[in-house]
Amino acid sequence: MTDSPDFSDLSAVFINATLKRSPEKSHTDGLVTMSADIMRGHGVAVTEIRAIDHPIATGVYPDMTEHGWDVDAWPGISQQIMAAEILILAGPIWLGDNSSIMKQVIERLYSESGILNDEGQSVFYGKVGGCLITGNEDGVKHCAMNIMYSLQHVGFTIPPQADAGWIGEAGPGPSYLDEGSGGPENDFTNRNTAFMTYNLLHTARLWKAAGGIPTYGNRRDVEQDTWANPEYR
Repeated sequence: MTDSPDFSDLSAVFINATLKRSPEKSHTDGLVTMSADIMRGHGVAVTEIRAIDHPIATGVYPDMTEHGWDVDAWPGISQQIMAAEILILAGPIWLGDNSSIMKQVIERLYSESGILNDEGQSVFYGKVGGCLITGNEDGVKHCAMNIMYSLQHVGFTIPPQADAGWIGEAGPGPSYLDEGSGGPENDFTNRNTAFMTYNLLHTARLWKAAGGIPTYGNRRDVEQDTWANPEYR
């Protein structure tokens, strides 16, 4: 058994895309808590955000108050994401797909994909992403594929096995935190949640130690006619 790595200089943001406002019980919070507790046990600074509790405007610009909305909580949430090395999107399955809130969060992340870091890369380069899915109908893998494709498309690194989830019996059955559901005791879900958590931590640790992703060939602050040039930096 190797010594435990030092993750104490890392930070993570969990965004729960449940449709339930606080303080209503969110079954997704059960998986979030499991992963977040592992991180906190290693000294990682963890922030948990239930998106529906905040007046996030709809749109594909970083600050929708500049486009006619009176209020937009996204810029404040974005600041917390930008300050962290790890982002985990967590949410329920409805009609076999991600919730409307999850779609809204992904759209707002996409709105910032044109922002560049100091090296001329997407501002999300060097950050890692994963997801947690809960429900009592099929769709864990479908939801995870959509989330992780979206995250990598805007610049996040997706480690191996960066998703985990739980579904109960198909149909109107118990949800994850319901008594007798078997969710919190499910070995498969618990193992995958632990694997996801540690793979995110390991990858974030690697990128931070390396100073981010190398810039050769992926800078967006250069003229287009230089992209195919072997001397391109």
